[in-house]
Amino acid sequence: ITSGISWLPQGLLSILRKLKSAPDQEVRILLLGLDNAGKTTLLKQLASEDISHITPTQGFNIKSVQSQGFKLNVWDIGGQRKIRPYWRNYFENTDVLIYVIDSADRKRFEETGQELAELLDEEKLSGVPVLIFANKQDLLTAAPASEIAEGLNLHTIRDRIWQIQSCSALTGEGVQDGMNWVCKNVNAKKK
Repeated sequence: ITSGISWLPQGLLSILRKLKSAPDQEVRILLLGLDNAGKTTLLKQLASEDISHITPTQGFNIKSVQSQGFKLNVWDIGGQRKIRPYWRNYFENTDVLIYVIDSADRKRFEETGQELAELLDEEKLSGVPVLIFANKQDLLTAAPASEIAEGLNLHTIRDRIWQIQSCSALTGEGVQDGMNWVCKNVNAKKK
């Protein structure tokens, strides 16, 4: 790890250490959400990559972070309407679903809620822990995570563990907390 980089690489390393329950355990994380929610920025933030030039994801990005016997595979799949039907091709063997919401884009809350509800109904994702990142909290117009949770009726989710986490993929704030939750709960499905 090079010095001079912010807390993230170290954070990811500590996450990976916590995950170490089996040698070379692979953890498959599916990163979904509407287009422009901030998925790729989040992924680049996790991988400590430059986030100054990000373009809409046409297909998918996959980052595998290999460290000390862990392989964390994060699949970031484009969220444009025409791409969403292909999401289901990636559901198999998902350990954790991370769903990203643009907290400042209130006009799309209904649309993002419908997409999330459909994902939670998917048989291949049944019981998979879900982390919802209420992203873009650095914007003044962002709705708080509690308001989003209520609007999306998250309290009615009974068939899996879930968490909503305020974050800013841009500043990195809240990302670490969300990933810590992922680590604690990644094995919940496997038990």
